[in-house]
Amino acid sequence: MAITDNSIHVPTSQPRKLRKGTTWVGRNLPWLTLLPTGILGAIFIYGFIVLTIYISMSASKLVPDYTFVGFEQWAKLWGMRRWGIAVNNLFVFSGLFILFATTIGLVLAILLDQRIRHEGAIRTIILYPMALSFIVTGTAWKWILNPGLGIESLLHDWGFVEAQFDWLVRRDRAIYTVVLAAVWQSSGFIMAIFLASLRGIDPSIMQSAMMDGASSWRIYRRIIIPQLRPAFFTAVVILLHMAIKSYDLVIALTNGGPGTATDLPSTFMYDYAFDRSRIAIGAASATMMLFTIAAIIVPYLYSELRSHNRSRGHA
Repeated sequence: MAITDNSIHVPTSQPRKLRKGTTWVGRNLPWLTLLPTGILGAIFIYGFIVLTIYISMSASKLVPDYTFVGFEQWAKLWGMRRWGIAVNNLFVFSGLFILFATTIGLVLAILLDQRIRHEGAIRTIILYPMALSFIVTGTAWKWILNPGLGIESLLHDWGFVEAQFDWLVRRDRAIYTVVLAAVWQSSGFIMAIFLASLRGIDPSIMQSAMMDGASSWRIYRRIIIPQLRPAFFTAVVILLHMAIKSYDLVIALTNGGPGTATDLPSTFMYDYAFDRSRIAIGAASATMMLFTIAAIIVPYLYSELRSHNRSRGHA
């Protein structure tokens, strides 16, 4: 049987309008998929940020009062003694937190970089605290530091009846218990940052220095650690961001006490906004925290963007 050429019809093209519409949807499908999320984020994140800033400039107390009063609430905030204590505690907490977490993380990363046995298991153990929430960490350390059932009680049971470790209940020492718990939880994460940077350094650099007779201490101090500047910058930004936002750890460990000895801007904000019903003061303190975090994050993002553009330019 012979089949003629016109017995089978093969479509050569689709209608022009259908092809054009399909091409536009296909080209913009990723943006169309993200559009609802972007709209909701703009409303419920950035919209409420703007609303919070406006409330901090209003006459709101128990209920929102949108009467604009300028920077009056900000001036009241900075004139409050408790806010000054909270800011001072933040400087102490963030400074010690960043110093010890960075130092311990760097030392642990250098030790693990020696290709020791069972490195994977040790790294998992060191990173484990980061898997816990700050509420769990605060509760655990509250038990450990409690003079009646923690370290002090254990020392008494061992026969050291004069031993004292009552930092948790002393106004002049309580802030250091928050530092201790935060460092314990975060040091492993900082170790991972430094270890990743160390593994990215060319091993031939260290081998060449060792062939020239340089000691390991001198190699790390003069060659390796200076190359970790981006890792140091990342670690400091992340830790400072965590310190400013710290709330759950303080609430679980000390609840801001004794008195206001461990009060931080985050606990101050929650107390005034929800417990004392002074919404404008709470919004003003939240605005101060926002500006502080923005002053940290924006230069960091700008630096990362410049580095990315510079690397693309060299490529």
